Amino acid sequence: MRAPRHGHARGRDGRPSPGRGRDRSRRRQRRPVGTAAARGAPREIPGLGPATRGEFPPGARRAVVVTGESPDSSRSSVTRYERAADGAWNPVGDPWPAHNALKGWTLHHIQGDLRSPVGVFGLTDAGGLLADPGTRLPYDQGPAFTARGTGALGESLAGSFDYVVAINYNRKPGRRPLDWTRPPGSGRGGGIWLHVDHNGPTQGCVSVAKDHMRELLLLLDPDRHPITVMGDGPSLGR
Repeated sequence: MRAPRHGHARGRDGRPSPGRGRDRSRRRQRRPVGTAAARGAPREIPGLGPATRGEFPPGARRAVVVTGESPDSSRSSVTRYERAADGAWNPVGDPWPAHNALKGWTLHHIQGDLRSPVGVFGLTDAGGLLADPGTRLPYDQGPAFTARGTGALGESLAGSFDYVVAINYNRKPGRRPLDWTRPPGSGRGGGIWLHVDHNGPTQGCVSVAKDHMRELLLLLDPDRHPITVMGDGPSLGR
């Protein structure tokens, strides 16, 4: 006699064997656990260790991540991230090439060391020689942003401050980028900006192409509490 196509499996005496059916049901219901994201854990920004992530302010929803090629390199890349409602950090577009300070990075920046500070800093204030391209950040425009002189490689600095975003390292948030108030003192440096690249290393700032600076200004929104996360790979991986 053939076993029925539906219902419980039957034993040798023809009676149903519910235990066996339940076992098969359990096997059908099992699924691979999968990745952390599949289990519900939000995606983190690649390359950032727990110490770095621990510096994020609770409300941060946009991040500009600057990753140096090495602790002593003046070359880096910039990737923008947006935090979704589920807490996952998603990249926005492709990475941009960038420059940082001539001698690389430091966890203890001091005035004149020609290194960019490592850390997590707010982005609250912008400005530039050129008119506001439409950013939501407070924007200070004027001739005081005229860049003069030459860089470390002899390149012209003209146009470097056409667009700038002040990085909240040793400054008072909410003030124009050209405000030189230094809360811990001038010996710890300051005036660290995101600004237009001049095809060479900076004294402490981070620079990207002019079109990218304009795009960045349009992306940053104070309601999303934007931050920059910057440093060499090993330092960010702490």
